[in-house]
Amino acid sequence: MSKFLSSRLKNLSAYTPGEQPRDRKYIKLNTNESPYPPSPEVIEAVDCQQVGMLNLYPDPTCKILKEKLAERYGVTPEMIFVSNGSDDILNFAFMAFCDREKGMAYCDITYGFYDVFAQLHGVPSEIIPLKEDFTVDVDRFAECGTNVVIANPNAPTGIALPLCDIERVARANRDSVVIVDEAYVDFGAESAVGLLVENENMLIVRTFSKSRSMAGARLGFAIGAPDLIADLELIKYSTNPYDINRLTQIAGAAAIDSDSYYFENADRIIETREYTTKRLRALGFEVIDSKANFVFARHPLFDGEKLYCRLRSEGILVRHFKGERIKQYLRITVGLPAEMEVLCETLEKILNERG
Repeated sequence: MSKFLSSRLKNLSAYTPGEQPRDRKYIKLNTNESPYPPSPEVIEAVDCQQVGMLNLYPDPTCKILKEKLAERYGVTPEMIFVSNGSDDILNFAFMAFCDREKGMAYCDITYGFYDVFAQLHGVPSEIIPLKEDFTVDVDRFAECGTNVVIANPNAPTGIALPLCDIERVARANRDSVVIVDEAYVDFGAESAVGLLVENENMLIVRTFSKSRSMAGARLGFAIGAPDLIADLELIKYSTNPYDINRLTQIAGAAAIDSDSYYFENADRIIETREYTTKRLRALGFEVIDSKANFVFARHPLFDGEKLYCRLRSEGILVRHFKGERIKQYLRITVGLPAEMEVLCETLEKILNERG
């Protein structure tokens, strides 16, 4: 840290992304990427002709992409915002809707970037603990009286709230923005898009990184009332109007046109998740019921960090968090069936070694 860094940022704790080591070949179950490639239509769309046009700026309005998203979700293009990954949208939302007087409420165990953005922009945060069973305390959110961001399904637990609870929070905080982060919604949870008509204070944030197999392309979108979308556009055009490159826009449009491919893959991931959950429980793991493309598990006989390190030494990457309430858990991305089989066989070997 240099002496020139603003004093406002001296105590900022940056987000820690999942590791991407290159020292050997790993089974990578640590960053919730899809194990399946983009659709053939996406690969075909990003062709030599488009690469040859990289000397030209992309469309800052993302008109084609917005229109396709609007049609897909049954809204108008004015209700769609697109940006360089859902993280960018969340960052813009903290900038647009929070200040020193009005902050953001979020869970104590949830996506780590919420806390980083609160620190980064110097806004007050109300951190609401999950209940003992890791479910969201809806009563606390319904009475917080400030902006809210809820990951649904939540990360890293994978637990999803029913839509009635989401709507309750939105109705109880009419004078605040309620952000529903639906990064993992396609793996078994219900989307809140249908609640937007009656809840103009709600903003739904989605990503192409998970179910649409485009983590490397960096594309996210939000759906909300036109006024909220205009607020986000104001921030975008005040920072980087060309934040989505030409190839990503084209790939995103092609991905929407091949939704059936991604729905089939999501179904495969759900099937593999349920199989893996049964296998892990048979090995003595406690596994939380998940509606995401990962499972959250612990074993009563093993320290979470030591088990993470042991799996890493065996060439399997999973995610371990150091928070006091979850330090014994591992978050395990659902990979290909063969990869999950290797994981379970490796864990069985480790258990047998312990006797």
